[in-house]
Amino acid sequence: MATQGCPCGYFNDKSRECMCTPPMIQRYVSKVSGPLLDRIDIHIEVPAVQYKELRGGASAEGSAEIRTRVLAARSRQHARFSEAGARSQGTARTHAKPIFSNSQMNTQQIRTFCELSSDAERLLERAMQQQGLSARAHDRILKVSRTIADLAGAEDIAVSHIAEAIQYRTLDRSYWA
Repeated sequence: MATQGCPCGYFNDKSRECMCTPPMIQRYVSKVSGPLLDRIDIHIEVPAVQYKELRGGASAEGSAEIRTRVLAARSRQHARFSEAGARSQGTARTHAKPIFSNSQMNTQQIRTFCELSSDAERLLERAMQQQGLSARAHDRILKVSRTIADLAGAEDIAVSHIAEAIQYRTLDRSYWA
């Protein structure tokens, strides 16, 4: 799901001025409910790319390298869940199915596979309190931090992985707070 920060689309734009009033912005963003927003794993603002950045000579990570990291992370996740025999929760109509990615973890699996150091735990607790995040947002942060750790090739979730995952909850902090 993609959305602008305001009706004119220039909220927080460095090159153009937003002409929207605070009530206009609030009315605009209130069209997306908090519970719906809670169900989205990653929220980020993507600013317009400046011309100099487009033409600059800085080399970015190539698609082949990214693909290699993603495949390794997926393999790591598959192995983790296969070894543990992790399965989705079935319902009266469906059978439990094996899970193969972090996004599919239920609450119990999050507790099992997303153990945190005391420093990481303190950081997450502070973010929860200061930003007023929900229990659902808590679980989303843990799933995303587990994925960040997998992409980095790390066995454990580090403080930096939690910090990065918290940063991906920008909409919880900015418009909808």
